[in-house]
Amino acid sequence: MKFRHEFIEKNVTLMMALTLLVVAIGGIVEIVPLFTIETTIERVSGVRPYSPLELAGRDIYLREGCYLCHSQQIRPFRDEVERYGHYSLAAESLYDHPFQWGSKRIGPDLARVGGKYSNDWHVQHLTDPRSVVPESIMPSYAFLGRHPLKYDDIRLHLEANRIAGVPYDQAMLDNAKTDVLAQLDPAGDVAPLLKRYPGASIGSATGNPNSPTELDALIAYLQVLGTMVKFGDVGVEELKQ
Repeated sequence: MKFRHEFIEKNVTLMMALTLLVVAIGGIVEIVPLFTIETTIERVSGVRPYSPLELAGRDIYLREGCYLCHSQQIRPFRDEVERYGHYSLAAESLYDHPFQWGSKRIGPDLARVGGKYSNDWHVQHLTDPRSVVPESIMPSYAFLGRHPLKYDDIRLHLEANRIAGVPYDQAMLDNAKTDVLAQLDPAGDVAPLLKRYPGASIGSATGNPNSPTELDALIAYLQVLGTMVKFGDVGVEELKQ
């Protein structure tokens, strides 16, 4: 046996071939089983695809680099949970491409910011951050309220996400553009929208549902963060489907 090991160790070509063989076998054993399951993320009830308005707001969130100062990942530590809420679940990022966990917290974590503040508060904060948070170093995003939201091609955004695995159905695609305006108008017929996107925040942040702005879209995205999964007194095991 000792002679065999010496022979292998002294033969560089054989050593490399055997090493590659062992690594290949190990990789196959670990990777192949993953192709036999739909996803490695356990699904939980409540998680849904973003509405067209929320998706447009998420695009603006990425464009403006909000993720550079705000994370969206509450870690399972007591101080984190007491400050921000229930720790983040992988399933909550199931339809994020890419996810926004982040690594910087120049500003607070936003994983559960949805519903924590009113639309008016968000408008004021994004327009003049120091008027509501005196110690804030965040720049003003008042210009978002002056920029009309470009959503004529929003269906294409949904289709691209569907290719990536987000389960947008045909009704969601067909109504993508009308759903943008429907989410902004509480006086309209929002029942079909809420059937497709339960829990979506209804109403225009800037007060003009017929002329959506980029600020409306961004706030709609912020208002949905962390609201899909209803924790309450229910444990994670009970939420799993």
